[in-house]
Amino acid sequence: MPWLISRPLPSEAGKQLEHYVGMLAEQFDDPLLDRNVIVRETLAEIMHGTSYAELSERAPMAAFALEPRNITFEAEYYVATDQSKFQNVKPLLWFWKCLDQTPLGQSIDSGLKIRRMLAERIFARCGKNIKIFQNVEVSVGYNIEAGDNIAIHRYVLIDDMGGVILHDGASLSDFVNVYSHTHDILNSPDVTLKQTVIGKGVRVTYHATVLAGTILSDDSMVGALGLATRDVEPSVVGLGIPAKPRVWKERAGDPKFAHPTVDSRTYQRKPDVRANPDFAEGVTIVEKGKRQEERET
Repeated sequence: MPWLISRPLPSEAGKQLEHYVGMLAEQFDDPLLDRNVIVRETLAEIMHGTSYAELSERAPMAAFALEPRNITFEAEYYVATDQSKFQNVKPLLWFWKCLDQTPLGQSIDSGLKIRRMLAERIFARCGKNIKIFQNVEVSVGYNIEAGDNIAIHRYVLIDDMGGVILHDGASLSDFVNVYSHTHDILNSPDVTLKQTVIGKGVRVTYHATVLAGTILSDDSMVGALGLATRDVEPSVVGLGIPAKPRVWKERAGDPKFAHPTVDSRTYQRKPDVRANPDFAEGVTIVEKGKRQEERET
């Protein structure tokens, strides 16, 4: 018996929602329209039941807060952020964040469909049938590559400053944190961007954390509350703080797992990038620590 059952909306409601999401997508894709204006008008309607102009007269600061140009994200203060790319997706990110505070966003069906439409316009790549639940946070969004049938559950944080790749079938459970940048121990402004890769069918379970530059191979898993500081090999379950290999899935003879797409032992890593030009040269304390760690092991 399948774990999930179909729960479609009533016919007319389903058609209404499909039309609404399609209309928003067309507006966001129209180069002649200002995404900031689309967002503030749409939010005024779904959050206050009125036009933006009327809201500005009746409740000026409520209207002020709906205009994406009036707010700032943390990423806008980072030197590593591509400001041109970010300004293009900023209205969509603000719409996403505000949507999650509304009944339309909290409803599973409508929330998933609208966030999927937004992800297709924010992420560097967005595959088919992605499911993103409420209150997910991303740093910039445009550095996320997501494959097919991805599930990102409630209150997940994806720091994609250095890039995050989610391969087909990956699942991030509630309150998972995925990072892609580090700070030097002695000089906090010395930031290194490290691409983080999560392979096919990987499960990162409740409240687990994946640190920057980690590769989780296909079919691997990080257990609840685990802290992945190192790569995890295919079909291995990492448990604990730090996460260590504790369980090996029995996959012998199964052709689906014979040739993993992501295998941390052979994966060609993207080179790390020093993000702050003030620290472009030299060896950081973090890198020295890695070499010391390698000698001890």
